[in-house]
Amino acid sequence: MTFEDLQKNLGITFTDLKLLRQAFAHRSYLNESRDAPVSNERLEFLGDAVLSFLTSHYLYKTFPDFPEGTLTNIRSSLVKTRSLADIATELGLGGLLLLSHGEEESGGRTNPSLLADTFEALLGAIFLDGGIETARTFVEAHVFPRTEQIIEKKSYIDFKSYLQEIIQEESKNSPTYRVTKSEGPDHAKTFWIEATAGEAILGSGTGRSKQEAEQQAALHALEKMGKI
Repeated sequence: MTFEDLQKNLGITFTDLKLLRQAFAHRSYLNESRDAPVSNERLEFLGDAVLSFLTSHYLYKTFPDFPEGTLTNIRSSLVKTRSLADIATELGLGGLLLLSHGEEESGGRTNPSLLADTFEALLGAIFLDGGIETARTFVEAHVFPRTEQIIEKKSYIDFKSYLQEIIQEESKNSPTYRVTKSEGPDHAKTFWIEATAGEAILGSGTGRSKQEAEQQAALHALEKMGKI
């Protein structure tokens, strides 16, 4: 895919193509290319703020009965690294990344953190080139549609904290989490984790990070207890 293809896919035409290219320039690339643009870190900083504002505004208007804490948790689920990395993958952003040879060989094009950063940098570039309404249209198309699934699955809830509250009501102990298995390369591991309390196994879960697997294990435990 080319930058021209990306613009067609997004329905966005950039006035400043250098700005678009900058959104994909990882800092590692600057050390190996004489014609390298500035890295995408400043655009990422801006895009993060734009994404937070647009998402907050959308949730505030769409869910007038939700308290602040729930809105915050839903927003966190929408804009977390894994969610943005998944969107970046769907859009094919990894193929356009400008990386050093070392970063390329270590799997940089599929690295969730790099992909999420690139998504935010692209949003920052869209905002600078086309303004807030163009940025809003982009986010409405690719981020907001995930809200319904997040609410339906209750994935915005911090299951670990909820499980801890329940366990501590019954005893002074806190649940613990242990990795039972992990597979895959460092940049794309899958973890299997069990939530335990004393000798009892409360639940189990898998995820592409330890944190995700722990949340799934806590959710499984809560489901078995009939708390969710």
